[in-house]
Amino acid sequence: MNKRKIAVVFGGRSSEHDVSLMSAASVIRAINKERYELVYLGITRAGVWKRLVLPAGEGPAFAAEVLEKGTWQDYSEDFNMSDIVKVADFALPIIHGPYCEDGKLQGFFETVGIPYGGCGVLASALAMDKLAAKDVFEKVGFPICKHRALFKYKYDEDREKAEASVARELGYPCFVKPANMGSSVGITKAHDKKEFFRACDLAFKFDKRLIIEEAINAREVEAAVLGNEHPEAAVLGEIIPFGEFYTYESKYEDERSVLKIPAELSPELTEEIRELAVNAFRAIDGEGYARIDFFVEKGTDKVYINEINTLPGFTKISMFPMLWEAAGLSYPDTIERIIELGYERYYDQNNRQAML
Repeated sequence: MNKRKIAVVFGGRSSEHDVSLMSAASVIRAINKERYELVYLGITRAGVWKRLVLPAGEGPAFAAEVLEKGTWQDYSEDFNMSDIVKVADFALPIIHGPYCEDGKLQGFFETVGIPYGGCGVLASALAMDKLAAKDVFEKVGFPICKHRALFKYKYDEDREKAEASVARELGYPCFVKPANMGSSVGITKAHDKKEFFRACDLAFKFDKRLIIEEAINAREVEAAVLGNEHPEAAVLGEIIPFGEFYTYESKYEDERSVLKIPAELSPELTEEIRELAVNAFRAIDGEGYARIDFFVEKGTDKVYINEINTLPGFTKISMFPMLWEAAGLSYPDTIERIIELGYERYYDQNNRQAML
């Protein structure tokens, strides 16, 4: 049978570039080579599109290796991004952070008319913007922790006033986060005024809008959702971070944090979170897949939605594929399901347009 050509898109301009390379390498190793022919498209840190061209005699294993080493550009040539429809049948973005996970890349795929994996433009943009996502959750009535926005121009005008407002409304400790970022990049847990100023100075390097959240004494629980019109949640997992919270270093560099699958929760609480995960996915018009992160307050078991990740980490030891593996769907089959869902959405959209 003719193999479908899948463009694995990786890299990107964000600070999560290296995470993307690790995820893409894992996907390249695991994807069903009997069904799919791979095309390797990378975006440099400067935003330049490149096509990885394998040396004679080399295959997907070589592509994965140079991605992990960070040397993929040594084997690449310039690529006109609009030519993606000439070299591939389907785009599989394994890419994180601004300019790619926030709907911009998805909008490009929609414009050129290529089916792709993962959430669409609206869901990607909403989920990436933590402030916008909180607004949606609040309007729908989902449980969220207390928070407030902080804009750079207001902070620059009077940072003492900004800090006093946070201290009064949220208290310490609190979390200071860029509104648009992932993988815990730029996030700090501030315990006092001095740490708050340092946290803001760091977070404003990544965004001009911050979200300041109350710090809840909570367990960190994650759900993995797959589906289009009828999404489903896998078993739940719990992160037990080494340190006060799950930092970038905890996720990708420090092996002392623990992932517990399944999470040790009561059946009732488990179903509450799984149902909330599916409803949150629907609330942002999610399609394909996402990981939804929750806080479960210690002592009360009150559940709060933290955030939705529409392009979560996808290494073999990342939470999303591990949760589905625990639910009975293997890592290669999870990738295949994401591709199927992308085609399903594409054909559904085309059928609706044909009826106009």
